[in-house]
Amino acid sequence: MLEKFVDPLPIMKTIQPICILNQVPYYEINMVQSLKKLHRDLPPTKIWGYNGEFPGPTFRVWKNRPIHVLWKNELPLKHFLPIDTTIHGAEKNKPEVRTVVHLHGGVTPDTSDGYPEAWFTRGFKQVGSYFTNQLYTYPNIQDATALWYHDHAMGITRLNIYAGLVGFYLIYDEEEQRLNLPKQPYEIPLLILDRSFQADGALYYPAQPDPPNPEMNPSVLPDFFGDTILVNGKIWPYLDVEPRLYRFRILNGSNSRFYRLSFSNGMPFIQIGSDQGLLAHPVEVPSLLLAPAERGDVLVDFSSSSGELITIRNDAESPFPQGERPNPETTGSIMQIRVIKKLKDQDIGSLPFRLKYIPNLKESPNKKIRNLLLSTRPDQYGRSIHLLDDRLWMDPITETPTLWSTEIWSFINVTNATHPIHLHLVRFQILDRQPFDGELYEKEKKIVPTGPRQPPDTNEQGWKDTVRANPKEITRIIVPFAPFSGLYVWHCHILEHEDYEMMRPYYVLPR
Repeated sequence: MLEKFVDPLPIMKTIQPICILNQVPYYEINMVQSLKKLHRDLPPTKIWGYNGEFPGPTFRVWKNRPIHVLWKNELPLKHFLPIDTTIHGAEKNKPEVRTVVHLHGGVTPDTSDGYPEAWFTRGFKQVGSYFTNQLYTYPNIQDATALWYHDHAMGITRLNIYAGLVGFYLIYDEEEQRLNLPKQPYEIPLLILDRSFQADGALYYPAQPDPPNPEMNPSVLPDFFGDTILVNGKIWPYLDVEPRLYRFRILNGSNSRFYRLSFSNGMPFIQIGSDQGLLAHPVEVPSLLLAPAERGDVLVDFSSSSGELITIRNDAESPFPQGERPNPETTGSIMQIRVIKKLKDQDIGSLPFRLKYIPNLKESPNKKIRNLLLSTRPDQYGRSIHLLDDRLWMDPITETPTLWSTEIWSFINVTNATHPIHLHLVRFQILDRQPFDGELYEKEKKIVPTGPRQPPDTNEQGWKDTVRANPKEITRIIVPFAPFSGLYVWHCHILEHEDYEMMRPYYVLPR
């Protein structure tokens, strides 16, 4: 086993525009293959990275200041991870290496959203359907928040992200700047991933289920859990800090793994934001639960911890929530924080009592309600297909909200796993969760609640773009559909589910 806490935590570079194009900053990103040293004792690992970096460079942009990004695929023509050609979108007649970039949580026109079938190959020689282009425009017409960008190509998203195509995208605004929150270098993005490695340093992604099936080689998996944890592209790193207030922008970028993070010395997180920006007030939490794609914006005060070596731990089950707890010596450890640096400045930042006004969206009789089943069924090989509303990707579009309307979507999860459901384009609020009788559903396919509706946790009571839909519960969200019409998608963000049919297109109709 690789020794923990021997490599310093990397801080991703901030990307700079190449030029100003019609008064708009213009960026170029090349997706290329490179070798990266991910641990002191591991040979260099082949990765695919934005500008060859893993994770990619961090965008730092400002609200209402648009940017242009030219995404260039310069990757090899052959994939180095196992492609299952039996699943839709990755058939043998498709190019092995296809990419398209999605700005997760971004309020973007559909032409710049990264539609899964808008993929393109090396040098833009082959393209998919639906407004495929390389030049994307991000209007940044949203509040300060931590977004992320990643690959979204149909049928191979799990492989392209696993190969390294992921990065942070931070939006700032004047309102947030007035709060005297910690700024660089005391504001630190933390991108948590799990991976497995071969002895020669190569990434390992299994080609077969257990037990192997000779009809399928390779085969999509129901979930993937790596046995090694990386933060910002290093395996079990350490971070040296001053005894002061820090701001961590934490992202779960793993394929399937959930994280329930806590500090080994018992200190709390002070959560100030979630997926789509600041909460109304800071919330003290002893642990921070993040599903794949969820973000947590937290403040941590190390002023009383001088000299301490603190481990960030993880005790979330895999699969979540019905699986096993992680081994504390491996995936139960994330990174180490060493409070050993001298304090450079007496102004250590402050914790505001109020952060932001957040309107409380309320249900009303005129809002359309959609009841959407989260379910499974076997495919022709006996594998489980996870489905949204019992429909496949290619079935006709059924979710067609009207621009500037507000709808209530109820996710009825009849499976045994929590599904992180993500809607492109929009931000939403969680209304409530309600348990129902799972055994009765299995017998009679009836949904009968067994308890009252429960409001979301305090640290979920802000704007979200990804919601945990728990097993045998009805999770209701209220969604304003704005400010663009067009073709988007909604899906589970467990990537192995998303790649194998747990994704559906939806269309925002013009008013």
